[in-house]
Amino acid sequence: MHCVDKNIIDTVVEISLNNIVRRKGGPFGAVIVDSGTNEIISYGANSVTTDKDPTAHAEVNAIRKACESLGTFSLTGKTLYTSCEPCPMCLGAIYWSNLDKVFYANTKTDAAEIGFDDSFIYDEINKEKSERKIKFVQIECKEAKEVFKIWKNDKDKVEY
Repeated sequence: MHCVDKNIIDTVVEISLNNIVRRKGGPFGAVIVDSGTNEIISYGANSVTTDKDPTAHAEVNAIRKACESLGTFSLTGKTLYTSCEPCPMCLGAIYWSNLDKVFYANTKTDAAEIGFDDSFIYDEINKEKSERKIKFVQIECKEAKEVFKIWKNDKDKVEY
């Protein structure tokens, strides 16, 4: 079942508004629900400035809380509602957490118009490493390669 639930969208908007009214962070809110029942599992609001954590976006906070609440690292069978199209970091977190679907209100263009422009990150991803603003340098480390071999051969590992 992937119907848009107006009550959940209203909740997401309320979270984002309350976040700025209470001066807790940016105008972003998110809710994770069970995809079948639309039961709310977790809420998240942007807390970058209050937590002093650049990864504390609404979507990431909601994902962390949902995983903790459910005791899992996979949110298969769950849907994310968010006040804005996810940034590149949140998009990665959405894929890593295996969410089924994402409903969003504002677009990344809307976000850019109020000072949250992620286009530079999308641009950086497509550049050669040598052309990126932040220098990326690979180091040779046989010990690091050995750890990967140990993981590859571990018959009892929990894959994700």
